[in-house]
Amino acid sequence: MRSTFPIVILIGRPAAGKSEVIDFLKRTSAEERAERFHIGEFTEIDDFPYIWDWFEEDDILERHGRERLHTRSDYYFKDEFLWNVCIEKINLAYEKYRSAAAGESVERTAIIEFARGGDDAFAEAFSYLSEEIIAAASILYIRVSYEESVRRNRKRAKIGEEHSILHHSLPDDKMDYYYRENDWDRLAKGPTGLISVKGIDLPYSEFANEPEVTHDLGLLGAALEKSCSSLWDHWAKTRAPESF
Repeated sequence: MRSTFPIVILIGRPAAGKSEVIDFLKRTSAEERAERFHIGEFTEIDDFPYIWDWFEEDDILERHGRERLHTRSDYYFKDEFLWNVCIEKINLAYEKYRSAAAGESVERTAIIEFARGGDDAFAEAFSYLSEEIIAAASILYIRVSYEESVRRNRKRAKIGEEHSILHHSLPDDKMDYYYRENDWDRLAKGPTGLISVKGIDLPYSEFANEPEVTHDLGLLGAALEKSCSSLWDHWAKTRAPESF
């Protein structure tokens, strides 16, 4: 029987603390990570690199006098459906991960990370996840207000590392356009529970990061352990851990 999550969908506003949580887990020993957080040997699947690749490809095309394919010169998407293409690319990455790990006895966890904004932000993103992911997944939502997200987004920017997971940042106008609103509070009924996606109940738990705890490893570890323990209880009750 499993003692770790097969899949954790790690979501929240930009700069909420998702990347800091993953960085913390990378620095934690395998034994402690499994015991305290129910996270096995893990692989991160993040959609930011897909978006950054589109920026770079479009810049190359524009430099050679060709039409940009995905984004305008100000890096807004030309077609909002590209957000859902990112989810489909996550599905493909997960398929490759599963294929590579087939036959292994070690317990592995896929951490799927993304941020979304808009009236149906997360509901739409979840609807494009593969059935294989939905059947095994749990959701950890990092809660911060929009105002706090903007503050931390400004703070984390580091010149020369705009491409990096930990230090990429959005201009204020894009934060306002893409992320001022989201639909999490319509989907979630309290700090822990279930969200129905394609007729399947996904367990979720919230990780409160305002006031910020991700800047202090001691505070982060304690808060993350509490959220992951609650999430594990819901996941084990709604799934058959022995089947994963």
